[in-house]
Amino acid sequence: MLDFLGEANSAAIIGLLGGVLLGLAARIGRFCTLGAIEDLLYSSDDRRMRMWGLAIGVAVIGAHVAMQFGGLDGRETAYLDRIWNPMGTVVGGLMFGYGMALAGNCGYGALARLGGGDLRSFVIVIVMGLSAYIVMSGPLAHFRVWIFPAEEGATTPQGFSQLAETALGFPPLATGALIGGAILVFALSSREMLRSPGHIIWGIVVGLAVVSGWVGTYWIATTGFEAEPIETHTFAAPIGDTIFYAMTASGNTLSFSVGSVVGVIIGAFLGSLSKGHFRWEACEDPRELKRQILGAAIMGPGAILAVGCSVGQGISAFSVLAYSAPLAFIAIFAGAMFGLRQLIVGFAPGE
Repeated sequence: MLDFLGEANSAAIIGLLGGVLLGLAARIGRFCTLGAIEDLLYSSDDRRMRMWGLAIGVAVIGAHVAMQFGGLDGRETAYLDRIWNPMGTVVGGLMFGYGMALAGNCGYGALARLGGGDLRSFVIVIVMGLSAYIVMSGPLAHFRVWIFPAEEGATTPQGFSQLAETALGFPPLATGALIGGAILVFALSSREMLRSPGHIIWGIVVGLAVVSGWVGTYWIATTGFEAEPIETHTFAAPIGDTIFYAMTASGNTLSFSVGSVVGVIIGAFLGSLSKGHFRWEACEDPRELKRQILGAAIMGPGAILAVGCSVGQGISAFSVLAYSAPLAFIAIFAGAMFGLRQLIVGFAPGE
């Protein structure tokens, strides 16, 4: 495969296949971060939140099994190799969650909606990708590094599995099985959840898609001759990567990120067709579009500061048990809760 396609194209195909699964999960399984939070807070339905937990548990166990059998070296992933900046995680997570509420979707959700024909999501995707790049490597990059220093090459891996191994001599697989198993038990400890096989199946699919990215890119990095990054699905900077590739393809190469983003759109398109839900939609209210653009402009930088979005930190970083993942999860939830309250309930005087 590598000899025929090359490392970069092979990584793009792996990203594409995983992205298709994620797109199908969004359109058929209704996997949605903001939807899960909104259901929990305003409709007393926690199945999509448990679905999110199921994806995390599967990803944690799957990634640690891969580490145990040589399919992944977690220490080489960006989440464990980068020196953790807790303040960046909190501020970025709050920004991302609040922006997600204003925009009505995270980056992943916007891609899935775009695949279903929602042209409003096209605007969200473009603004989010550009704003992420502005802060990541554009005009505000130096300011970001000054405020929230981000250093790679941590002397000790920034993860709970490695901490347990160093401090207690506990094997990483045991830590991953214990934590991942506990999350799975919690996710499935509901009669309503057990009666919803669709939520269970698609939650598992999302978790496995994240693991497939780790294993696939690690295989390329250790088998090929070019320095391909070890990565899996996240949807902030990769959206900017895809926009950049679309403009410079003749002098650029494909990547896992581009394949992942395109895969979500394709999977969502196929899923919406299978459900008979595909239809072109546009924004009829300029105020709504203004709010969505503002939300996307906040989400992009938030994801860069937090080093991941609701998928990147909420599942991918969780899968290798990075220190940042639980705090980012809480910050994203809190930011979204604040934004949803502002939109749905409002803030009346005296409240």
